[in-house]
Amino acid sequence: MRKDLLGLEDLSREEIEEILNQAEIMREHLDKGEINLDYAKGLSVVNLFYENSTRTRTSFENATKFLGANQVNIAVGNSSVAKGESMYDTVRTLESIKNSIVVIRHSMAGAPQYIAKKVDAHVINAGDGQHEHPTQALLDMLTMRRYFGRINGLTVAIIGDIKYSRVARSNIFGLLKMGAKVKLFGIKTLMPKGIDEMGAIVCDSIEEAIQGSDVVMGLRIQLERQTSGQFPTVKEYFAEYGITLDRMKLASDNAIIMHPAPVNRGVEISGEAVDCDKSMIFEQVTNGLAVRMAIIKLMAEGEDVSNQEC
Repeated sequence: MRKDLLGLEDLSREEIEEILNQAEIMREHLDKGEINLDYAKGLSVVNLFYENSTRTRTSFENATKFLGANQVNIAVGNSSVAKGESMYDTVRTLESIKNSIVVIRHSMAGAPQYIAKKVDAHVINAGDGQHEHPTQALLDMLTMRRYFGRINGLTVAIIGDIKYSRVARSNIFGLLKMGAKVKLFGIKTLMPKGIDEMGAIVCDSIEEAIQGSDVVMGLRIQLERQTSGQFPTVKEYFAEYGITLDRMKLASDNAIIMHPAPVNRGVEISGEAVDCDKSMIFEQVTNGLAVRMAIIKLMAEGEDVSNQEC
């Protein structure tokens, strides 16, 4: 594996498969209740989150703990960052006290890439602005592969706030490389110009997007990233763009529903769709833990931990 995991745009199909194969092994450990592993014993992993997060941060925390690594969580609001310290100086300081892996989430696109060039520590992108969220796309692909036994040949519909979604971008990069077809649909004000140049198919209606799809993935409406005038009322949005069990009848017979969460029930997806037997939303959470364990394990391989402080 590469020194850093910054995005899926630059990864090859073989590199993605390596992570997914390792994640399958980690998932087997989790299913057996084996959470006292030593694959990363002696390493230190720091979670540096400049944006609020619950699922991703907690997932990385548990992945670190289950692999036997030392864990450091930085509350950015209470750290030296709040006193004016630069992101670069913060990461260099953390590296100097022997943190081997830095997991960073930042509102600025390109922040993890910038840091990765400056430090020797491994850097994992946990979401940067509107750019990428690679571990989310990897767990999405793991979920699909475990259910269908493959990714190649699947048709995946991604519906919702495409413009502000780093999840959508990473999934487009990853799924196309793995041989899937990607269809997109969303309100026009939330559909970025030129997105079709990435290789995805932009649909004119939610029915067109869902029709014949094997996977229907809803995206959270990210009101915190939007400006006024881009979004109708919640009731109007759900009526026109919401994923419902009735609309799912257009999908393939064995289709599944996915969502990166947190889910806004009754906004981008109905509560019945979240809880139905087609829903893989909570399965995705467990697969996210397996993927993050896999990435940390792969980064730990080959590291000399004999002189690292515990």
